[in-house]
Amino acid sequence: MSARSHTRRDPADAGSVEIQLPWWAIALPAVAFAALLLLILNPADAHAASSEPFVAHLLERIQETVQRMAP
Repeated sequence: MSARSHTRRDPADAGSVEIQLPWWAIALPAVAFAALLLLILNPADAHAASSEPFVAHLLERIQETVQRMAP
């Protein structure tokens, strides 16, 4: 007894792959990126960085650099 092979019904679909992501797969990384970006742009709100002056100074330099690059 031979097994029936599966064939595609539409030959146009042969090269396309459809990937569907859940909404949170895009929303969570975007929210995390925005939160980290806000901490970098405003190091005064990062309370852990205030204990070490080197880290705070580094974050301020990054903030200055980002502000210079912005139009």
